[in-house]
Amino acid sequence: MPMSEAFQNRLFPILSSVAGHFGTPFHIYDETGIRETGQMMIAAFSGIKGFREYFAVKALPNPTILGIMKDMGFGFDCSSVAELIISRGTGAGGEDIMFTSNNTSAEEFLSAAGDGGCILNLDDITLIPKVPEMPELICFRYNPGPRCRGNAIIGNPEESKYGITFEQAPDAYRQARERGAKRFGLHTMVVSNELNHAYHIQTARMVLELAEAVTEKTGIEFEFVNMGGGIGIPYRPEEKPFDLFAEGAEITELFRQFKERNSYAPGLYLESGRYMTGPHGVLVTTAINRKNIYRTYIGVDACMSALMRPGMYGAYHHISVPGKDSEPKMCCADVVGALCENNDKFAVQRELPDIADRDILVIHDTGAHGHAMGFNYNGRLRPKELLLRTDGSVSLIRREETVSDYLATLTFAPDTLRIEK
Repeated sequence: MPMSEAFQNRLFPILSSVAGHFGTPFHIYDETGIRETGQMMIAAFSGIKGFREYFAVKALPNPTILGIMKDMGFGFDCSSVAELIISRGTGAGGEDIMFTSNNTSAEEFLSAAGDGGCILNLDDITLIPKVPEMPELICFRYNPGPRCRGNAIIGNPEESKYGITFEQAPDAYRQARERGAKRFGLHTMVVSNELNHAYHIQTARMVLELAEAVTEKTGIEFEFVNMGGGIGIPYRPEEKPFDLFAEGAEITELFRQFKERNSYAPGLYLESGRYMTGPHGVLVTTAINRKNIYRTYIGVDACMSALMRPGMYGAYHHISVPGKDSEPKMCCADVVGALCENNDKFAVQRELPDIADRDILVIHDTGAHGHAMGFNYNGRLRPKELLLRTDGSVSLIRREETVSDYLATLTFAPDTLRIEK
């Protein structure tokens, strides 16, 4: 169930004008859809006191999009200095930001502590003495190892580089408390792009069990548990959407039971990125060539530098051809870009209408891990980003890269270290 009919009805009637004005390729995001999903998230978990969504900045690190998230009352999940800076640029600070890094450098610790601080989520027990000054509120990321199974994307937790073990957890919190921490949270993330909400119920049960065990051994009570992200979206037409309200009801009941047993309950944080923005963005590109050899190839003016998921993961992204979608499927083609890599393909042997040069193609579900995962191999440049606003206007929210951008790091002061022999 890719791009919603409502999004299509808002975008497709104006798409020719938008493409004519801005030029292709571009990613365009639907503000109305993003806000509707945010309100649905709030409603689904309204039964848990202290619920908050922390948008995963890595999914779509654009200041305009982050401003929409902040307007809805959401915080930000960051894992790098750049993500901290872009989030703080919205006016967010302190406990609006969850900083979850791994192999954290001294520079990153200083950035996390500066400019209002953040919720520091430590990835390993060995990082405790490396924190320059222990904040009042501290969190640890939990890796359940053999106690839990991951899913196809995130893999086996025992092979994951993230987090502390069940056995390490009590001592980690004791050490943090000895260094001055007074408030505590607990974090985990064990699935990614998962459409079966049973996985997320398992995650909630698992993290609450650990919270209970740590409380019993240390006396620490948790202000929140953070289940991370991982809620999936249906990229393929035959897939059913995620049942957010079923998940909300079951997790709310787990929190009620926890409070009954422990006389308190933590708040719940989520770090949804893909679920918040993925279905509400598309990559718009123009057909510029049709090649018939052993296969038919439809060449477009975007390439893998704009959307690497199909080439990197073999991921499916649905493709529409506005004005021709109701026509019979006339060709089975690979939709390809101009990168000098054979995996530069948006679709492989896809049934499509008869496509001619200058036809517009809309590649669905690029609102998360689309532009954000772009790159510059082969000197290819990332495209612009647009926002379809709630009033129907369309704004440029990031310009396209230029060759000057690509060459900018080649301008520098000479610096040579001469080694004495």
